[in-house]
Amino acid sequence: MRKIGRLLLFLLIFTALIFFSSTNSFCKEPYNIGAIFSVTGPASFLGEPEKNTVLMLVEQINKAGGINGHPLKVIIEDSKSDETQAVLAAKKLLEKDKVLAIIGPSTTGESMALVPIMTQAQTLLISAAAGANITQPVKERYWIFKTAQYDTSAVEAIYTYMKKQGINKVGIITITTGFGDAGRKALIEMAPKFGISIVADERYGPKDTDMTTQLVKIKSAGAQAVINWSVGPGQVIVTKNWHALKMGIPLYQSHGWGSKKNLELAGKAAEGVIAPLGRLVVWEKLPDKHPQKPILKKYVTEYEARYKSEPGTFGGHAYDALMMVVEALKNVGPDKKKIRDYIETKIKKWPGTGGIFNMSPNDHCGLDMTAFEMVIVKNGDWEILK
Repeated sequence: MRKIGRLLLFLLIFTALIFFSSTNSFCKEPYNIGAIFSVTGPASFLGEPEKNTVLMLVEQINKAGGINGHPLKVIIEDSKSDETQAVLAAKKLLEKDKVLAIIGPSTTGESMALVPIMTQAQTLLISAAAGANITQPVKERYWIFKTAQYDTSAVEAIYTYMKKQGINKVGIITITTGFGDAGRKALIEMAPKFGISIVADERYGPKDTDMTTQLVKIKSAGAQAVINWSVGPGQVIVTKNWHALKMGIPLYQSHGWGSKKNLELAGKAAEGVIAPLGRLVVWEKLPDKHPQKPILKKYVTEYEARYKSEPGTFGGHAYDALMMVVEALKNVGPDKKKIRDYIETKIKKWPGTGGIFNMSPNDHCGLDMTAFEMVIVKNGDWEILK
């Protein structure tokens, strides 16, 4: 009987030890991170995959034991695609939730609105938007980083490809938003470097539903190609108008074109459209040895299995932002300054969904033109241009 009693006691102690070790992570304080995305509103096509991505990653990280035994808690706020709402969300996250860092917002305008707030709070912001002014000049953006490729890098990729095609006269059409303003500025300023002349400079508003007039002016100006700079519905409208006019010149889109929803909405009109896109949308076509392929394959397949849709390049921006913060927390703990410094100095040759990141004190994005593939739409799908 004594042997049986000792055996039962041993089993009880063993079971208690297993239970304690499996729940030990929940005995530690959570690491609170904030996230601001355009979950609703005009830019919800950006915010929805970003939110979904973060929810998926948090679940995976906590199932694996959290970060050094600390549960990860990401408090997601919906900016409703509005700059004022983004500011209110940031203040709530900083003052009430005491977050260690914030990822997002989804758009350039919202991100710019948060720059002074995050700077004053001395808290890291990793934006998911593209505008170069979000992180430049770097000396004035000490606490601000971003994971979306620079709009200037996208322009460089387009102009480099155009030069190879013998194109030197282009017409540009840009949306009147922060993203469109930044793209227009880059297109105009960088054109001379590539021997390209801007023969037409047209604009349209976020709520405009037909850009035929602008495209006719571009064609009449003798443009050899048209470049549209926008994200969301404007891209699809311009594509349909370009197709209906049978302009006879190629249409280039910004890197905001990287969602299969655009192809679905534009239908046959999208055939032949060219854009510089991150490798997430063409990961299956990459060589097996490419350093980004393993992470892209894992992310896309897990996202599609969970949400029955594709994340597009936008979900990837949230993925990269959160995983950078997670890596910093693993290495330096919950110290705001150390988290910021880690990302600036240690994110080197870091394969993410958006490219191979190389952050530095002079570059808070860490990506260049090499983060893109020039992609054309063929038979309703993406194809890498050689």
